Amino acid sequence: MAAQNGKDLLIKVDMDGEGSFETMAGLRASRISFNAEQVDVTSLESTGGWRELLAGAGIKSAGISGSGVFRDAGTDERARAIFFNGEIPEFQVFIPDFGVVEGPFQISAIEYAGSHDGEATYEVSMASAGALRFTAI
Repeated sequence: MAAQNGKDLLIKVDMDGEGSFETMAGLRASRISFNAEQVDVTSLESTGGWRELLAGAGIKSAGISGSGVFRDAGTDERARAIFFNGEIPEFQVFIPDFGVVEGPFQISAIEYAGSHDGEATYEVSMASAGALRFTAI
């Protein structure tokens, strides 16, 4: 796989609950991470004392984060509404030359910052809140 532009990793939010996705405005950096908890089933009978893990067990989760320039666009307003109303809408993450991850996420944090001689910025963090779907591209 050839090198990819970081700007092509896009985070999109469902704007109306009906599948109308828009890219979150102003993001300069974005990230998605996947996690799977391990379930240790090691016992006295484990060969050579090596740890054994139970396949298919444990909790899977994903996290999305992004930071960028505050634009006061429709997606900024939507993110604020999601957070303050406790909504869990669908998000999409486009990973260049890999695929699209889609599913419900809860916005767990929004931070706004700015200095007197610079732009206003924001950071957002989201946690998966259900089963995710992956579609290869």
